Amino acid sequence: MTTAKRKLDHIRICLEKEVEGPWRPFDDLSLVHRALPGIDAGDIDTGCRFLGKDLAFPFMISGMTGGHPDTKEINVNLALAAQEVGVAMGVGSQRAALERAEVEDTFSAVRDAAPKIPIVGNIGAVQLRRGGAEVIDRLAEMIDADAIAVHLNFLQESVQPEGETEAKDAIEAIRAASDRRVPIIAKETGAGISREDALSLMESGVEIIDVGGLGGTSWSGVEAYRAEERSDIESAKMGRIFWNWGIPTPVSVIECACVGASVVSSGGVRSGIDIAKSIALGASLAGAALPFLAPATEGPYGVAEALRVYERALRTAMFLTATKSISDLGSAPILVFGRTREFLEQRGFDPRKFAIHREMSR
Repeated sequence: MTTAKRKLDHIRICLEKEVEGPWRPFDDLSLVHRALPGIDAGDIDTGCRFLGKDLAFPFMISGMTGGHPDTKEINVNLALAAQEVGVAMGVGSQRAALERAEVEDTFSAVRDAAPKIPIVGNIGAVQLRRGGAEVIDRLAEMIDADAIAVHLNFLQESVQPEGETEAKDAIEAIRAASDRRVPIIAKETGAGISREDALSLMESGVEIIDVGGLGGTSWSGVEAYRAEERSDIESAKMGRIFWNWGIPTPVSVIECACVGASVVSSGGVRSGIDIAKSIALGASLAGAALPFLAPATEGPYGVAEALRVYERALRTAMFLTATKSISDLGSAPILVFGRTREFLEQRGFDPRKFAIHREMSR
């Protein structure tokens, strides 16, 4: 099966099937309400900078697609909305464009539609290893990218019959490419990144980590649906067995932030409240993909409308937690309950330190 055809399958399944798991780790988190915020809502500043450019609020439409002519319109609609609202955007894996030059415009059209926002390219760690460090420059030039995400999707690859699971030298490939023309963002795709791997990535020159944790789209689940459609019973069973495998997004944010990484919180971010929770846990930015896919098939308006709902909810959460800026929000108290708390405690973290204002706890 061609890379382009596989990408179309992924889009179709995400539009038609239930691809998220039953557990939402962000529901285990609660920001502390302030009945007397002491600030005016109109004075709140949600702005931030990412990759040297200003954003209206700390958010990125995570990479979804590209590589087939039918996906170009989706990417353009996403880019137009991201440009209008003022958020960053990632593209899906550019592997198909490396294989077939005629589909490059399904990616490059993003920069044409969004000349001012941060654009993040995308390639798999296995393809980086095979293509060498110079592939980063080629991908960046293709879309005038501000950074390239190197995705670590070895869970998804493990349940694909055509999966590529050569992970032995992935960290060496990342290290070799860490000083190219644009920075690398290490990105998981649904299973999260641990403290141990965050340390290895930072030692290899990576400063930004997109955790892509458990709690959002399960690519193992997506592959299960694909396998069922082609009557591959064994692969379908594997996809369902590993549907809920991984590190919950809030846990992964803490694990990566604690070693000094600049963290993008993705994996189940479904509202502006989830953005606020992510920032309070130590993330610099949040990202999501699935909520914007269906609107993007219709045009840019629905995507922009959904983004503005995220922004308004974030602003409201900031008002109700007495945080005037994104920096202030990073010190807001947040309570951790349930399985997420248990996960953190088993990993040696004390969730109570997040429950009081960080200025008070120093």
